[in-house]
Amino acid sequence: MKKMIAFVFAIAVVLGLSAPLLAHHGAAAFENDPAKRLTLKGTVVEWFWANPHCFLQFDVKADDGKNVRWVVETSNPPDMVNRGWSKGSLKPGDQVTVMIRPVKSGKPVGSVISVTLPTGQVLSAGGEAPAPAAAGRGAAAAGQGDYPAR
Repeated sequence: MKKMIAFVFAIAVVLGLSAPLLAHHGAAAFENDPAKRLTLKGTVVEWFWANPHCFLQFDVKADDGKNVRWVVETSNPPDMVNRGWSKGSLKPGDQVTVMIRPVKSGKPVGSVISVTLPTGQVLSAGGEAPAPAAAGRGAAAAGQGDYPAR
C-alpha cells in the first residue's frame, strides 16, 4: 500500500511540475496601438513552417545602409493554411512587404499582420487584414470571424 501511495504521489508531483510547460505566452510584448504598426520592405532569409508558430526571417535595409534581420511570428501551420498560406509561400530571396506589430522593446521582432508577395498577392495572418476567401469555407474563410492577431 505504501508503494502505491508513493507512486501516486510521484505521478502527482510530475504532473504538477509539468503543467507550466503547457501554458502559452500572451501578446503583451507586442504593440497593440495601430499607430505603432510597421510596414517593412525586405528580403526573405528563411520561412520556418513549424508548431507552435511559423516564423519569418527577413532583412531590411536600415537608414544607415546596414541590413537589419527581423524575426516575426505567425500562428500555427493549420491556422495559416486556413488563411491561404503554405510551407512554400515564402522563399529565400523573395522581396516582400511585411506589416507587423513590433515588440515594445524596440528589438527587430514582431507579429505578422500581413505579407505582400512579389506577385502583389497579400497573405493575411490575422488582425484587420482580410483573410483570403476559400471556396466552401463560409464566412470565416472570407475574413469574417477571424481570430485576433497574436
